Amino acid sequence: MKFSEKLKNFFSGKNAVNDELYDDLCDLLIEGDFGPAHAYKMTEVLKERCKKEKTDDFLQKLCQLLEEELLKANTAQTGNFENEDFTAILILGVNGVGKTTTAAKLSHFYNTRYNKKTILAAADTFRAAAIDQLKIHGEKLNTRVIAHKQGGDPAAVVYDALEAAISADVDIVIADTAGRMHTKTALVEELRKIDRVVESKAGSAKYLKYLVLDATTGRNAFTQAEVFNSAVKLDGIILTKYDSTAKGGVVFSIASELQLPVIYLCTGEKYTDIEYFDPKKFAGRFAGIE
Repeated sequence: MKFSEKLKNFFSGKNAVNDELYDDLCDLLIEGDFGPAHAYKMTEVLKERCKKEKTDDFLQKLCQLLEEELLKANTAQTGNFENEDFTAILILGVNGVGKTTTAAKLSHFYNTRYNKKTILAAADTFRAAAIDQLKIHGEKLNTRVIAHKQGGDPAAVVYDALEAAISADVDIVIADTAGRMHTKTALVEELRKIDRVVESKAGSAKYLKYLVLDATTGRNAFTQAEVFNSAVKLDGIILTKYDSTAKGGVVFSIASELQLPVIYLCTGEKYTDIEYFDPKKFAGRFAGIE
């Protein structure tokens, strides 16, 4: 059973409004990948709002509160490229979350939606498969891929990609980075080096750092967001593999506790399976209203 159905069944089967109901709701939200502290906070806010507004439509009110929480974090839409000039985008995340495919999806998205020319940078030089995979995507999308040999310097790849983009009047560079950073120190040093390259080569260009998270990993996604955000200031989240198996509650915790907006939602393997994140729609899906 999907989590949204569990939530709907929970409210439809309520017999009395009391503390036990809110305790059970708190437990259910934790099951939906909320953190315990955040789940408790949400149930307390829901209790007060329902009492103050004299409503017993708990599901609709919960959906509204969740939407409000997402909107607070999503105050700035950093993914709109309608009028943007040159932009450098760094795709971050651990291995297995779908970074390389996401980079290709973004390239296709910007090209078809905004008519922007892109270059893909294979800055994951630790994994030979990642370089080959990005090259295959580039061929399918008719998009140039800048790559070095396995084991090369990721910052040098980004430098060459920026140089190629500037000389060819390309709008956006999307760099796929390695997910196998064993320590936070290594992560910080690698990204600082890339930062210096972008700043020196691209000057005043818009520079975005997006963290890719697998929606099916639950609370592990929050830990990843916490680590990467403390290492480098992230600009937003791209949520992948969001389907019926993903509960999605971790998104609300990331928005509430880390103030990180979700920018894109990926729902499949096709290049077209990417969309702007819609807080209202997502909250409705979670609550089973949409």
